[in-house]
Amino acid sequence: MSISVKHISKSYDDLKAVDDISFEVKEGELFGLIGPDGAGKTTLFRILTTLLIPDEGIATVASLDVLKDYKHIRHSVGYMPGRFSLYQDLTVEENLNFFAAIFGTSIEENYDLIKDIYVQIEPFKKRRAGKLSGGMKQKLALCCALIHKPKVLFLDEPTTGVDPVSRKEFWEMLKRLQQKGITILVSTPYMDEAALCDRIALIQDGKILKIDKPQEIVKTFPKTLYNVGADNMYQLIKSLKNYKYQYSVYPFGEFVHYTDNRSNFNPEDLKHYLESEKLTNIVIETTNPTIEDIFMELAK
Repeated sequence: MSISVKHISKSYDDLKAVDDISFEVKEGELFGLIGPDGAGKTTLFRILTTLLIPDEGIATVASLDVLKDYKHIRHSVGYMPGRFSLYQDLTVEENLNFFAAIFGTSIEENYDLIKDIYVQIEPFKKRRAGKLSGGMKQKLALCCALIHKPKVLFLDEPTTGVDPVSRKEFWEMLKRLQQKGITILVSTPYMDEAALCDRIALIQDGKILKIDKPQEIVKTFPKTLYNVGADNMYQLIKSLKNYKYQYSVYPFGEFVHYTDNRSNFNPEDLKHYLESEKLTNIVIETTNPTIEDIFMELAK
């Protein structure tokens, strides 16, 4: 296994940020840690990259113990933290050369690994990093994390605050890196990105809720899910939450995702109720559950 985590826990005073977490990541796998802010993702990443010491449990990265072999791990992994942490007063080229020098290598030596990414920022190589756009900062940070040819790549919420086009490009880059044999552990609060991973772990309040392939996880949704729509979204949500048979009610784009407590649910019953609530243009149709629906169900 490329990453092995067994019963890892970490607390800050009375707050348990990571609570008895265990999972494994295979070599060459693109594994996603999916959960909202405050779920424990960053704390776990800092433990696995030897920046924090766990209170309990053991973990290995590239067959190296995070406590005993921390120096070796730091030369074997690439880490891209959630916040842009490169030197903003240095140019793109100077940042890359600096990180290459730290690891005793050069841009030229590992250029084949970063080429697809670097060609997109090369026209701005003389620009200071602090003057780059969000998407360009992201690409520069990824290049710096890869410049020493790591065995394992840790990416902590790499697409937060980045425009949709740059997000799509970034995940395409990750797929290409995976083809080169690099194990990738990525965290994200965006549920739609879960489907782009080989396997995912859903995390909330420092605990793992479920681990599996994305397509297998969505199959576990326990009820029939409905898209419900009407002209007045605010009133629709309020009325559905007051409906005595409702099991779950969550806004989802232009619709509300609704499940019912009854095993013999008839959509016409719900429609009549909503009409009595003075709602118009009512739509009730079945829909397929998403990772977000599964997460909301597990986190109840």
